[in-house]
Amino acid sequence: MRNTLWTGRELKDAMGGTYAGLSGDGVLAASDVTFDSRQVKSGDIFFALSGERDGHDFVADAFKRGAVLAVTKRPVAGGPCLLVPDVFQALYDLAAFARDRNPSEKRGAVTGSVGKTTVTQMVMAAIAMAGRAHGPVKSFNNHIGVPLTLARMPAETERAVIEIGMNHAGEIEPLSNLVRPDAVIITNVGPVHTENFDDGEAGVMKAKAEIFEGLKLNGLAILNADDKWFDDLSERADEAGAVIASFGEKDGADAQLLEHRIEDGRGHIRARFRDQEVAFSLAATGKHHAVNAMAVLLMCEALGVELTITLLALEAFQALDGRGKTHVLSRADGKVRLVDESYNANPVSMTATMRALGAMETTENVRRIAVLTDMLELGVDEARLHAGLASVIADNHIDKVYLAGPLMKYLWETLPESRRGGYADKAEDLIAPLNADLKAGDVVLVKGSNGSHASRIVAGLLAHSS
Repeated sequence: MRNTLWTGRELKDAMGGTYAGLSGDGVLAASDVTFDSRQVKSGDIFFALSGERDGHDFVADAFKRGAVLAVTKRPVAGGPCLLVPDVFQALYDLAAFARDRNPSEKRGAVTGSVGKTTVTQMVMAAIAMAGRAHGPVKSFNNHIGVPLTLARMPAETERAVIEIGMNHAGEIEPLSNLVRPDAVIITNVGPVHTENFDDGEAGVMKAKAEIFEGLKLNGLAILNADDKWFDDLSERADEAGAVIASFGEKDGADAQLLEHRIEDGRGHIRARFRDQEVAFSLAATGKHHAVNAMAVLLMCEALGVELTITLLALEAFQALDGRGKTHVLSRADGKVRLVDESYNANPVSMTATMRALGAMETTENVRRIAVLTDMLELGVDEARLHAGLASVIADNHIDKVYLAGPLMKYLWETLPESRRGGYADKAEDLIAPLNADLKAGDVVLVKGSNGSHASRIVAGLLAHSS
C-alpha cells in the first residue's frame, strides 16, 4: 500500500470544483498524480488534460487501471470525478497548493541549453541523501511536467529541485513563478532552439533569464562564469534582486574547477569551493560534467545540504541513460566501450562530448569512434553548424565518424576520407556496418537529437552484444 499523497478534502481545497460520484470527500485517499492513462496505478488521480486527444476519452481506462479519482470537466462513468471548469488550470492550482504545504521547504530550479537534466538529477541525489527530497521523473520540464512534478510532491518534503525547459520565449517565466525557487542554476546558453528566436542566441539568453522572475527576493542565481552571456545574465539577475554566485573554470568563480583528469574510467576533480579546496570523482568522465558539478555544489549549499554529503552523492552518482551512461559491449574478440549520449544534441553539447571522447583513456591502436545523427531546431545556421563539427572532431583526435541524417550530410562532405566510417539517411541503417567494423578496445560515442533517433543505434549495438 502506497502512502497517501492527497486526501479528498485537500484536493477540494486546492482545486475547488464539485465532486461527482463520491459520497464524502473525506473517504478519498490518493497516492500519485498522472495525466497518462497508460501509466495509471492503483490509487492514482487522473487528470483529463486535452492535447491532440481529449483526455476525457481515457478516463474510463484510467478507472479500470485503478484510478481513485479523475479531474474532469464533466462526469464520466466508472468512478468519482472532481468537476472543474479547466482541467489544466486545476493541475496548476494543485501544484501551487503542494508548493505551499510546507513553508520551511527549500526549492531549487535548473535551466540551461545543455546539461540541465543531469544537473537536476545530481542535485536530487544530494538532497535525497540529506533528507526528505523530491524531484522530477527524467526530464519533466515543460508546462505539464513542472506542475505535475509539484503536484506529486509529498507534504513532508524538506528540499526539492525542479527542471525547467523551453522552446520559445515566455515559457520559463510562468513556470518559475509557479515553483518560486530559493536558488536557480543556468548551466549555460547556446544555439539551441534558435529557429524560434528572431535574435538567435541572444533570444535564448533572454528566455533563460526568465527563470529569475520567480526567484525569491535575495535568492541565489548560480551562473556559468565561462559562458559568454555571463555578464548579461548577471545584469538581469541583479535587476531581479538575486544574489549571484558563479561556477566554472574562470579565476575567481565561487566554485572553480581547478583540475580534471580521467583515470580508471572516472573523472577526477580538484576544485576550489568558496575558500576551500575539495577533491572528488564522477562516474561521468566528460569535463562538462565536472564543470556542472561546480554548480551542484553551490545549489546544494543554498538548499542547506552539508558539503560532505554533496560530495558523497556526486561520487555515487551514475550517468543517466542517453546522457553519458557507459556500457561495455561483449564481442567475440573482446570488449567495446559504448558511451550513450543519444538523448539530445546541439552544437554546445556536441562540442563538449567530442572533447570528452578525445580525453578518454585509450591504448595504442584503440580507436575513438563518433556516431552522430542530426541536430535539430537550429534554424538558418543548421548547415554551417553541422559542417563546423569537422574541426572539433579533428582537434579531439576522433579516428572514425559514422553519420546519419540529411543535416549530417553537410558534415560528411567536410570530413577527410581517412575519418569517414559510414553515412546513412536513417539512424538504424548505421547499426549493421558499425557492428561489422567494431573491434576490441574501441570507444564509441553515440549522440544526436531525439527526433533523429540516435537512441536506436544504441539499442541496436546493445542488442548485438554477446
